[in-house]
Amino acid sequence: MSRPKAVVCLSGGMDSTVCAALAARDYESYGLHFSYGQRTEARELASARAVAAAVGLHDLLELKTDLFRRIGGSALTDSSIAVPEAGDENADETSHRTGSEVPVTYVPFRNAHFLSAAVSWAEVLGATTVFIGAVEQDSSGYPDCRPAYYEAFNQLIRTGTKEGEIAVVTPLIRLRKSEIVRLGVELGAPLHVSWSCYSGETEACGVCESCVLRLRAFAEAGAVDPIPYAEPKRSN
Repeated sequence: MSRPKAVVCLSGGMDSTVCAALAARDYESYGLHFSYGQRTEARELASARAVAAAVGLHDLLELKTDLFRRIGGSALTDSSIAVPEAGDENADETSHRTGSEVPVTYVPFRNAHFLSAAVSWAEVLGATTVFIGAVEQDSSGYPDCRPAYYEAFNQLIRTGTKEGEIAVVTPLIRLRKSEIVRLGVELGAPLHVSWSCYSGETEACGVCESCVLRLRAFAEAGAVDPIPYAEPKRSN
């Protein structure tokens, strides 16, 4: 019997890689990747392609937009805004930020654009499920990583699509980062080709918030992160 179809939002990062492995296990899956002018655009695309091949996605739709680069407002797309290094208080996955300040790495309303494209493609494919690797741990910093955001988006889909039967699912949203690493290892997800760094393309910087969260997650999971990291700078 043929399997149901699903579309996976695939950035090439750790979370989306584990999400793609989950989707490919249970669905005939199709990946969607956006290049949007982010600092690590080429590296993320290479990772998305490698993940798609490794987990056996049926297709990878590669889309490109310069919208986010042109509007700026994020350290990921605006070269005039530096990518900050993570501090212990916001890198610790046991601490919970209040959300009073949105980090400069937030890309304004980005996930809505990704999801809109994924839902459009799902309608054409006849898929009723869209996977995205959103994690609630990030929600205090990124408004579009909260469960309420996806509940609202699903209501929009029910109202605004032809059949109203497509649903966005977020299987990782309530997991800690270390739990995501353990799940990825259990699934055999190709974490070795994933990329999470906000600034480095040859070597991960190891100091941005994304790198620090990732490294800590692997350590807490009792695993070794297989991607290359830059050597830490030593003070004289």
